[in-house]
Amino acid sequence: MVPSELEQAMESMMFTFHKYCGDKNHMNKDDLHRLMQTEFPEFLKNQNDPLAVDKIMKDLDQCRDGKVTFHSFFSLIAGLTIACNDYYCKNMKGRK
Repeated sequence: MVPSELEQAMESMMFTFHKYCGDKNHMNKDDLHRLMQTEFPEFLKNQNDPLAVDKIMKDLDQCRDGKVTFHSFFSLIAGLTIACNDYYCKNMKGRK
């Protein structure tokens, strides 16, 4: 049975997280920076803030131990997706 598009998207998020965290099961600041540069280059370019990744790390590091868990990573993805959907609904929906 072929996975649905949503199942493929979920798999992609899981594999992306593990691609950047390796065997640690968490990302450190360098891992997060690499992920943001590679997977969200336009987002970082539009931030105009050289400390954007540091601020994101601070928000995601809930235990203040320098680690971003999958749960925190998923919160980042959810927040970015909500922001993109808001933009789409406000500026692009209905233009097709």
